[in-house]
Amino acid sequence: MTTVNVAVIGVGNCVSSLVQGVEHYRDGEAPGLRHPVCAGYAVSQVRFTAAFDVNAAKLGRDLSEAIWTAPNNARAFAAVPHLGVPVVDGILADGVGPGSADLVDPRGGAAPEDVAAHLAATGTHVVLNFLPSGAQRATELYAQAALDAGCGFVNCMPAVLARSPEWRRRFAEARLPLLGDDLKSSFGATLLHRALVDALTESGVHLDGGYQLLGGGNMDFVNLQDAERMASKKTTKVAGAGASAHVGAQYVPFMEDRKVAYIRLNGEGFGGSPLEVELRMVVEDSPSAAGNALDAVRHAKAAMDQGVGGLLEEVSAALMKAV
Repeated sequence: MTTVNVAVIGVGNCVSSLVQGVEHYRDGEAPGLRHPVCAGYAVSQVRFTAAFDVNAAKLGRDLSEAIWTAPNNARAFAAVPHLGVPVVDGILADGVGPGSADLVDPRGGAAPEDVAAHLAATGTHVVLNFLPSGAQRATELYAQAALDAGCGFVNCMPAVLARSPEWRRRFAEARLPLLGDDLKSSFGATLLHRALVDALTESGVHLDGGYQLLGGGNMDFVNLQDAERMASKKTTKVAGAGASAHVGAQYVPFMEDRKVAYIRLNGEGFGGSPLEVELRMVVEDSPSAAGNALDAVRHAKAAMDQGVGGLLEEVSAALMKAV
């Protein structure tokens, strides 16, 4: 059986939910899975072949164990057998933010050529990037390693990669697929915000402001307390919402992997009449992202099968916040 061999960068909550999801949906359809078969590949054909991290607590552990290692706090919903995929040291660069210093013991001694060699040795097809927001340099180094190893690349975080003409050119010339930037959740704040914006504007409402305020207790929210890293996230959030809005994020430890979102839109309707819309939602953050990641790797492998390289624009527009 043909497989989709996947490497993950950053063994955090999203990877935990993704790995669990592959086991949970291995036998076919079940509630919550949008595409049991995507781009010709079933969930059962997805196989993890490599994993990179810089947290000393995760290095050397099997991926099936590392997904439960602190500071991960994603909800457990599936038993994961031993995968035979050790977590190996990755590239540090700017991958660990100042707010994470008390929660992560960073290593990160690998060079891009080490990563490329490991990807090639493990037969990896597609690399999934789940580095923290703001890790622009680390993302670029991993992307180059993927190119050198002949792998497709899915940028699930806000670093500018798929939006870069230079990186689009590099992947196109190598005939390797590139998807990005910043993965949407299957059902999250960006989806609802965009749906509200579209519904109101199609009804003739003029929007003149609003906000999307987020709270959560996972490492993403720890990282977003840094102003520079939050700025990177705001760019893709606003692009995904489709309207100008203030975006804020607060770390609330007791919430763990749950996320609360408060969305507000202000506008003017017929005759200049004022209009306000407010919405509150609470979701488990990481499982909501895993479904789209599962689709992304299958689309990337299908593109490789067909010799298609460069930015996969239609797929990225569907699965990513900013293209």
